[in-house]
Amino acid sequence: MGYTNFNMRLDDDLRANAYPVLEQYGLTPSQAVRMFFNQIANTGKVPLSLDWAGKAPNKVTLEAMKELENGGGTKYGTVAEAVREMQKLADDRHE
Repeated sequence: MGYTNFNMRLDDDLRANAYPVLEQYGLTPSQAVRMFFNQIANTGKVPLSLDWAGKAPNKVTLEAMKELENGGGTKYGTVAEAVREMQKLADDRHE
């Protein structure tokens, strides 16, 4: 089996925050990256949770979602049209 050198650039703050965590686990950065790559190779998946399950919609958002499910709400032909309408609503609230 051959080996390949792998160089990577990190933001200074990211490095400063991540290295102590790795040290707490007794890992070097090289070991951590190797573990990450091994997990990807062995499972065919990235070993990270990329969902936002912890972010629950608030009451207003839930009400809007219900309204849409029940056929309510306003439909716009373009994003620009929707933005114009939102701006009007914002302007009306400040008058």
